[in-house]
Amino acid sequence: MMIEIKSEIVSRQTIKPSTPTPSHLKTFKLSLLDQISPNIHGNMTFFYPSNNSSHSISDHGFFHKSKLLQHSISKTLSLFYPLAGRLHDAATVNCNDEGAFFVEAKVNIQLSHFLNKPDLNLMDHFLPTTDPPTMELSNGAMFLVRFTSFSCGGVAVSLSLTHKLFDVSALLTLLQTWSSVCCGSSHPIAPILIGEKFLAPRDELSAISATNRIEAEKFVQRRFVFSAAKIAELKAEVNKEFHDVFQSYPSRVEVVLALIWKCAVATKKQKTGKFGPTVMFQAVNLRKRLSPPLPETAVGNFIWPFTVFAYEDKDLELHKSVIQMRKCLNEFNNTKANMFRGEGATQAIMEAIKETGELFRNNKEMIVYKCSSWCKFRLYDTDFGWGKPLWLVSVNKLVSNTIALADTRSGDGIDVLMTLDEEEMALFQQNKQLLKYATLNPSIYA
Repeated sequence: MMIEIKSEIVSRQTIKPSTPTPSHLKTFKLSLLDQISPNIHGNMTFFYPSNNSSHSISDHGFFHKSKLLQHSISKTLSLFYPLAGRLHDAATVNCNDEGAFFVEAKVNIQLSHFLNKPDLNLMDHFLPTTDPPTMELSNGAMFLVRFTSFSCGGVAVSLSLTHKLFDVSALLTLLQTWSSVCCGSSHPIAPILIGEKFLAPRDELSAISATNRIEAEKFVQRRFVFSAAKIAELKAEVNKEFHDVFQSYPSRVEVVLALIWKCAVATKKQKTGKFGPTVMFQAVNLRKRLSPPLPETAVGNFIWPFTVFAYEDKDLELHKSVIQMRKCLNEFNNTKANMFRGEGATQAIMEAIKETGELFRNNKEMIVYKCSSWCKFRLYDTDFGWGKPLWLVSVNKLVSNTIALADTRSGDGIDVLMTLDEEEMALFQQNKQLLKYATLNPSIYA
């Protein structure tokens, strides 16, 4: 049964940093990796149950929480001062304290009603970026928040953040700082703003961004959940061969991703009638892989993809692709990760971007999938003072053939958001091998 949601915006406002940015910090130069990141906003929404039956249903409880969020955003912006500024060009933030943008809204349904079978098509009701007046009034804000109340007193906190400054690790730092300020901490985690000190931006790159977008005509996003028990079964299928090669065992992410990739390519073959060569781009966090490493609280884009290729059907047999993934990751860690440090770093990155471009030009048939994993990032610890979230999700409206993996709330399962061409998704979600291990959009309470 389709849920009908009516949402209503209660208020919109700009939030300025609690202390002005000093004049010597007014211009923030981004790093080369930020410069080549696309100027788009990523989003994440956290759903919180009502935490006490008596007054939280009233508007008073919502109003109080909203004030706490606004006040803590103001303080947090002083620490993350570029976030309160505006992008001047692809590599410069004008730290002018124009601020973040905050929207209060309400929806006419109960939270449990929505989470019983979360409909990703309804997520627009919770995002700040899907409301045209908000986008106009927010005037290029790099950080937008929409705070929504449900009729039962539950709430949703949605944030939309510029990709120019934030990868998922940086997002986690922001959430940790913001939520601890909201809970009254006087010593929140301070971000480390490195910018160009990591790698200076390049003038000749001012106009490009390193995203190979796959524009599907119409694509859809679906959620699949792998329980801990099903992941254990999946691992059991490949453990022996994997252990023979590495004397260790595959990770949850490796086995789940291998299965999804295999089923996605099988779906493509079903649709086109032939196997096409394929590549999986997997984003990795560079912070701990660099030598010397960067602190996890370094804010910016410190991610880079490594690639895994499959040229024939048999390359996608589970044990083979899991072994191949680990080999490619090891090779990246041992050889590529250090290309981001030292004299030749800029040159090496420019070469790598060029190589990727050539790869696509020379292999028009190559089917590309992109994966980002937020597993092990403790996003479910985001507590603004009214408990931990029941569910969190990040919807993707921009590109097809993407796979986003996140921990389930229990921490041992994996919540997968898969984006595919509409026709392919209709086939993919019926794939028997997939459904042996994954459940299509189960209730959050399951």
